[in-house]
Amino acid sequence: MPDVKHFDQDAALARAMDLFWRQGYEATSVQDLVDELGVSRSSLYATFGDKDRLFQTALQRYCRAEAGPRHDLLHGDGPVLAAVRELLEGIAAAPAVHPDRRGCLVVNAAMERVPADATTATAVAAQLGRFEEALLGALAHGQARGELDHDQDARALARFLVTVVQGMRVVGKAATDPRMLDDVVEVALGAIRWRTDR
Repeated sequence: MPDVKHFDQDAALARAMDLFWRQGYEATSVQDLVDELGVSRSSLYATFGDKDRLFQTALQRYCRAEAGPRHDLLHGDGPVLAAVRELLEGIAAAPAVHPDRRGCLVVNAAMERVPADATTATAVAAQLGRFEEALLGALAHGQARGELDHDQDARALARFLVTVVQGMRVVGKAATDPRMLDDVVEVALGAIRWRTDR
């Protein structure tokens, strides 16, 4: 097997992230990681530390590579409602993109390892906090431009959308009818649209 100095560490971390994402933390053994990454145990430990440290590093990579681009959708100059729609529709489409119904690694980690594991709890809370702030910025911007109802509490709406997205992730793992998530998207968008009846 390759020596620790002679393998692509980022590619190996990406494979570890994918394995944890598919199988979960408990179901992934060190031998599974060795086989998936194609490295020796000594190289694995020397490069990434133990299984728990590797999981934490993989979780951080997921937050940057998978969740980060979704947050970026909210920072554009286009209409805010369109950006939120694109984000929600992307979440709704995820089960079709990943037929193994792996869901979201952040949500999976929260369900499997929180609150027992404090490090994972901190990482999950930080990621959800970043998501909330990205949504808050977009919604406040939309209110300032007159796109969204400025009488609604932007912080509360951001927290509502964070919760909706995490719920969509969980339901998407089990739902057999993709229209379920499409309905959720429309109801969520309706909650933040300008209220024309005022």
